[in-house]
Amino acid sequence: MQVRISGSQILLQSSHEPQARPKAAPSASETPPLQHDPPGETPSSLTLKAGSCPSGARCSSRTSSMAFSQNMSDAPRPCSFLNRPLSRQTVAGFTAPSLRRKGLWFRLRKILLCVLGLYVAIPFLIKLCPGIQAKLIFLNFVRVPYFIDLKKPQDQGLNHTCNYYLQPEEDVTIGVWHTVPAVWWKDAQGKDQMWYEDVLATSHPIILYLHGNAGTRGGDHRVELYKVLSSLGYHVVTFDYRGWGDSVGTPSERGMTYDALHVFDWIKARSGDNPVYIWGHSLGTGVATNLVRRLCERETPPDALILESPFTNIREEAKSHPFSVIYRYFPGFDWFFLDPITSSGIKFANDENVKHISCSLLILHAEDDPVVPFQLGRKLYNIAAPSRSFRDFKVQFIPFHSDLGYRHKYIYKSPELPRILREFLGKSEPGRQH
Repeated sequence: MQVRISGSQILLQSSHEPQARPKAAPSASETPPLQHDPPGETPSSLTLKAGSCPSGARCSSRTSSMAFSQNMSDAPRPCSFLNRPLSRQTVAGFTAPSLRRKGLWFRLRKILLCVLGLYVAIPFLIKLCPGIQAKLIFLNFVRVPYFIDLKKPQDQGLNHTCNYYLQPEEDVTIGVWHTVPAVWWKDAQGKDQMWYEDVLATSHPIILYLHGNAGTRGGDHRVELYKVLSSLGYHVVTFDYRGWGDSVGTPSERGMTYDALHVFDWIKARSGDNPVYIWGHSLGTGVATNLVRRLCERETPPDALILESPFTNIREEAKSHPFSVIYRYFPGFDWFFLDPITSSGIKFANDENVKHISCSLLILHAEDDPVVPFQLGRKLYNIAAPSRSFRDFKVQFIPFHSDLGYRHKYIYKSPELPRILREFLGKSEPGRQH
């Protein structure tokens, strides 16, 4: 009988001899009963020979089977395909999903621990370094849009605007844009700073615009507002506070207020009897009320104050800001986040300032404002309206429905804005030249 092992199949083929013979030991020239592949290789075929008896006796199939079994049991086990270790692919097939899940969970847990550690560390970092909170309020290091030349306002579509620099204090320089009424845009072509200063004395009213945090005087929404106001016949004078844009100096509430005062006085020295209005937006409303309160105390108030998206004070604004949502219910929120603001000398107390302002006040606020909540603007109006300082002046609050989508900085898009300004400021025919 001949037994052939090929792959995982065992084939027995019997051959009958004339007479069974006793099994003899194989000689050196004979093929061994079992051939093994070299170590590390997969056995492709194994051949067993049974019934080779020297006497030529016939071997029964039972004898052949026993001989095969004996040969198989005598074979070295490490070389047998039946007992070799599972292949790498087989191990991977059984264990890879569980290993992947375990590795993924380990990485996820590591990330969560890092995030949790950062979340807990930030309040302590801000408490120990109050200057960080001041940076987050001013955001003067965020200069958008990028790569614009503030010396060339015409690149932003303001071809009737002049750029120049003023020096409120020693070592402080602020960049200023002066946009003349749109009816003069042809006359303004190629004119120098002296011409722009002279036309301030014409009969067109002037708006001093105080922008909010982040960005520069060349911000997109700010430029669009300048264009709207210019088309309505206003001079628009705006500037970057010290530390913003190309202005030189270190930001602070006192410094920002002083910069605004310096520009106001510079305008009044050249505008003659023309009305001068102050328009503040967002953080600029804090600068505006600081400025107007000071002007009223020295008995030189502006002709009107316009507050766009105002807040009550910086503590309430910081607590209501969307950035504070993740910490709003953090134990000791006021101590960690709000007290460092106060200790840095930043208050922007609009709610206190309006009690000392004696000029007309217009508040504009969109209901869907995500930065300065609408209720803070309404609250400021409720504080100002009954104030004795406004008893001889108009105080008006104009809300913009959330369906309009004006949010925090797009009120300039309102088609009602020209009418609102004309009725409130008593402006004559828009664009009329005197």
